[in-house]
Amino acid sequence: MLTFAGKIGPRPAMCLSSRLRSSRLFSFIFAASVVACLSAAPLRAQEYVGNEPHVQYKDTSVLKVPAGARVAIYDFEDLECPACSHAFPIVHSAVERYHIPLIRHDFPLQMHVWSRDAAITARYLQDKVSPQVAEQFRGDVFKNQANISNKDDLQSYTRKWFESHKLQMPFVMDPSGRFAAEVQADQTLGERIGLQHTPTIFVLYAKGWVEVMDVTQLYSVIDNALAASPETHAVARGGPKNSSKTN
Repeated sequence: MLTFAGKIGPRPAMCLSSRLRSSRLFSFIFAASVVACLSAAPLRAQEYVGNEPHVQYKDTSVLKVPAGARVAIYDFEDLECPACSHAFPIVHSAVERYHIPLIRHDFPLQMHVWSRDAAITARYLQDKVSPQVAEQFRGDVFKNQANISNKDDLQSYTRKWFESHKLQMPFVMDPSGRFAAEVQADQTLGERIGLQHTPTIFVLYAKGWVEVMDVTQLYSVIDNALAASPETHAVARGGPKNSSKTN
């Protein structure tokens, strides 16, 4: 499988769509080679699939498939990131198709003004209502990104969303700071790993991990990871899980 080597100096994490726009020529030159190589070679312990030079991560010790699962998706997302919005339905379709766990982390970027607040609301819904409702909120926020420019827009959208789902919106979403702390813990974990963009999507399997930088290749990577992973009797259930609920 094709990998891209090279050092990348420190820089603030950013939305992958911005990085891809800045490297369009690189993508054009290497895209065909990446696709051709996906099925041409077995997976190695650490791989990078996509059209962007890969990140030199600092600490990947946490990238381990959960007990009882052959393969899992380990995802960092930002609710204000257009590339995350594009990846969201593809990732969830893969989870449903392959019945594999999704371990999702929030990673609000510095450049985004309202993504942290949206993540806190999603955490509130996850804890106070249900994981399914929280997931619906995340998906709806992604679909309506273009209509949310600032925190006031987010507040207005969130209020209407709660009303449309017959839910009582709290006067203060996170009075104790618990959900903000969960989001911050995710961000700290991402910084420990050395994230430089969102989404960052890893496919975990018994022998290692694969970073999927081109989400259209996600199914191919999962197929290869399953082929490289032995069958087990205990299978972890699929479905999205926030890191705070699974660690």
